[in-house]
Amino acid sequence: MQSPGGVLGELVMLLGRVARRPQAPSGFEAVAGWLRERLGMECALMAGDGSVVAATCGFPEDVLKSVERARIQLADGGTASVATRAGDVHVLLEAFGAKLPRPVLILACERVPDRQAVAIASHAGSVLAAAHRAREAEQAWAAYQHKAQQVRLAVFMTLMAGDVTLARRLSTGAVPALLEAGRVRVCLLRCSPGERDRIAQAYQDHTGFHGRGLLVRCPVWNEQLIGLAGEDENEPPGTEQRGMLAFLHTLVQDNSRYALGISRPHPLEETAAAYDQARHALAAAVTSTGRRAIFQGQPSLEEVLPRDLARRWARSLLQPLDLLPRLTADITRLALQFRRAGVANLLGVHRNTVTTHLHNAERALGLDLDHIASRAMVTLALRIAPPASDRPAATGNHGPVDRAEVLGLTRELCVASADDGGKWATRFLQPLQQHPHSGDLLTTLTTWIQANTDAQQTARRLGVARNTVRNRLQTAQRLLNRDLLSGGPGVHDLFHALHITGRIPHHQFLGRLPYPVE
Repeated sequence: MQSPGGVLGELVMLLGRVARRPQAPSGFEAVAGWLRERLGMECALMAGDGSVVAATCGFPEDVLKSVERARIQLADGGTASVATRAGDVHVLLEAFGAKLPRPVLILACERVPDRQAVAIASHAGSVLAAAHRAREAEQAWAAYQHKAQQVRLAVFMTLMAGDVTLARRLSTGAVPALLEAGRVRVCLLRCSPGERDRIAQAYQDHTGFHGRGLLVRCPVWNEQLIGLAGEDENEPPGTEQRGMLAFLHTLVQDNSRYALGISRPHPLEETAAAYDQARHALAAAVTSTGRRAIFQGQPSLEEVLPRDLARRWARSLLQPLDLLPRLTADITRLALQFRRAGVANLLGVHRNTVTTHLHNAERALGLDLDHIASRAMVTLALRIAPPASDRPAATGNHGPVDRAEVLGLTRELCVASADDGGKWATRFLQPLQQHPHSGDLLTTLTTWIQANTDAQQTARRLGVARNTVRNRLQTAQRLLNRDLLSGGPGVHDLFHALHITGRIPHHQFLGRLPYPVE
């Protein structure tokens, strides 16, 4: 046998190898192989609950029953090691770890182990204990990161719902600095899915947040990292070049695969509006030279329509949703912005559940929410008069929907849109009309909307290749500063602009209603 110093040296080297691989099964294979080679011992590792984690192929199974009482004593913390016999087999038991019940290493050999062998076996147990602690530390760190991610996502989703007070309550005891800010910018970083955690952790502070910001993996789009950057009301221009935004700008500058879209500053309760702007900015950034863009769009359509008329129209259209569970209204609102699988991920429900709720909403509204006209109408109505978050679910106190009133208000809104929204629509489409190929772009967009955003059918109607349609859509979304290809609110804005300017006839708008149109 080697000298104690030589053996301990080997154990130290073994500990180094095991420590570099803390996620391996407690380093058992390395330690067991070394003990078998040096001492001729067979090994078994048992968890605190008595189950066998791993064992060498030559370990005598009947030994385990014979030493069960001693194993329980060690696992419960009664002692650190035990030497005993099981028939003709000499057995050493070593417990390690601080968390009860403790795992136990069981060593079996045919000859009586001398004092040096016992000491070496004890040192081997120490190696396993160190590896075990390293593995527990790695698991605790991973669990902490997972929980921190969940809290950050909960804060973000609560801000998306406009409830700043609830966001503060979610983080009681460690309120993030973001919630003390007067305004917020939302930024969307496009990167590979596997890089999102690394980027978020690189900017993470000891509280699990990100200074005055917040970075969270997008639960809908795997290639997006969502950032919220807090600002004060009186901050001077150039804020986007400091703090988290400067960090994200540098990432995009150094990596040609990244792109960054940034919203204008908004009050915290308007995080959802800032998020929509960031989506549009990201769509423009992807095809821009610097791969970075700040939203430059104009006010939304709902801001320029006659307020009283618009609210009466919106409430009349959305009244059937008040008869349904609150979850149905929430799913309907989200499904107008994201694909159904993304809505399921956001709410933690099955995709079939999302489909069922949408079907219920469609039956209540009398609309086909797979059609762009219906989606644009309901999206506009929800922007104008979103359902109250504190309304009781499915009260059933409402009378039947007056379809004639909805139709009449919709006609009035169409007239008002042409008057009050005319300038909005003209400004919205103006970047297209200034393009050298404005005719092709406008014709393609109009045909695409009339084909219910089906690129293949659009290509067929225009007699061009599908790639040509897609290239024109990409050009349009860059010029309009709107995200058109993900099926979200940018497409709805485009529909309204084309409808108001007469490129989409009234009957294609009114015809989506579930009652006759004259």
